[in-house]
Amino acid sequence: MTDKTKILIVDDDISFAEGLADVLTEKGYETIAVNSGKDAVEKTGEISFDVILMDIKMPVMNGVETLKQIKKTSAKTVVIMMTAFSVEDSAKEALQNGAFGCLSKPVDIDKLVEQIELTKEKGILILVIDDDPGTRETFKDVLEAKGYIVSTAATGEEAINLVRERPHHILFIDMKLPNMNGLEVYLAIKEINPKAMAVAMSGYYEEMKTFISWALKKGIYTYLNKPLDMDKVLELIEEIIRKIKREW
Repeated sequence: MTDKTKILIVDDDISFAEGLADVLTEKGYETIAVNSGKDAVEKTGEISFDVILMDIKMPVMNGVETLKQIKKTSAKTVVIMMTAFSVEDSAKEALQNGAFGCLSKPVDIDKLVEQIELTKEKGILILVIDDDPGTRETFKDVLEAKGYIVSTAATGEEAINLVRERPHHILFIDMKLPNMNGLEVYLAIKEINPKAMAVAMSGYYEEMKTFISWALKKGIYTYLNKPLDMDKVLELIEEIIRKIKREW
C-alpha cells in the first residue's frame, strides 16, 4: 500500500486494542490504539483517520456517544463498531447515527479486513434474501457482472446479521422465507437501516398477497413476481439508484 489506510482502534481492553493494532499493522495498515471514548475524540481532532474500529461497551463514554461526538467534527470518517455483548439497541442506535457496520467479538480478522476494504468502495451494495440457491446465484452472477457489490442470505436471521455488519442500499426480499416471512425481515432491517430501499418478490402471490400488501404500505418500494426478468431487475435497480442519489 503506498498510501496506507489510517485506522484508529478504540477499546478499553488495552491488550485487545494493542493486539488488534499489531495484526492490522502486519497487514499493511497504519494503526493507532486508544482506550477511551474521550481519547478517541481528542485523537480524531488531531489526525484524519480513514477508519475507526470502536467497541460499543466502554466506561464513562460508550461507543455510541463517542460515535456521535466524532461525527460532529468528522462526518465522513468511517466507523465500524465492535461488541462482545448482546447490545441490540446500542448496535441499532450506532447504525442509525452513521456507523458503517457492527462486528461481533471475538473479531474475525478476515471479515474485518474485508469490511475495511469495503469502506473504500463507492458502489451500491445490494442484498438478496431468498431461500432458493438458484435465485441467489442468478442475482449474484448478473449483478456482479454489472459492477454491483452483492451479498446474499438464505434466511431472515442471516440477512439481519449482514445488515448489522454493513449498510446495504438495496434489498431484494422473497416474501416466503423459513422462520420469518419477508415482511418481518423488512421491518427488522428498517429498524437497523431506515434508509435501505427494498423490493418484495414472490412466486406465490396469492398465498403471500396479504404480506405483500402490508409490505407496500410499510414502505417497500415495489413488488416483483417470480420468475424474474433480470433485464427488468437491472432497470429497476438503476431507477432506485437515481432515487437514492437524489436523497444523498
